[in-house]
Amino acid sequence: MKVVLLKDIPGVGRKNEVKNVSDGYALNMLIPKKLVVPGTPASIAHAERLKSEEETQRKIQEDLLFKNLASMQGLMIEISGKANEQGHLFASIHPETIIAELKKQKGVDLSPEFLQLEKPLKEVGEHKIPVKVQGKTGGFTVLVKAA
Repeated sequence: MKVVLLKDIPGVGRKNEVKNVSDGYALNMLIPKKLVVPGTPASIAHAERLKSEEETQRKIQEDLLFKNLASMQGLMIEISGKANEQGHLFASIHPETIIAELKKQKGVDLSPEFLQLEKPLKEVGEHKIPVKVQGKTGGFTVLVKAA
């Protein structure tokens, strides 16, 4: 059965993709949970239109970020977290948290996929965060403080 995915489904595909799945899986699992809609010509055309709009938006955002990559070099954001006396955080700081704080503090909208962070931040102090967009690199600084 041809279906259009309304959400990302692990092992099946990504949002707005048209996929062939077994009839039973579609009728008993995916459609009742509103994860897919049947693949009619109208729904397929709508999904393709949405997919192209998302791709265009992502490309525009990526180009804008590429142009502003040099200006990001001096940025510093502050994030606080609970830490022990040695400066180790109880909860590590993940890229999604860094992105949210970057948007909130500096108004820079960035996708987590552009951060070249090897592992989450686990210690208090200054951390250089490299950013890579379209082969160009840049970065900013995150100052982690103990709360």
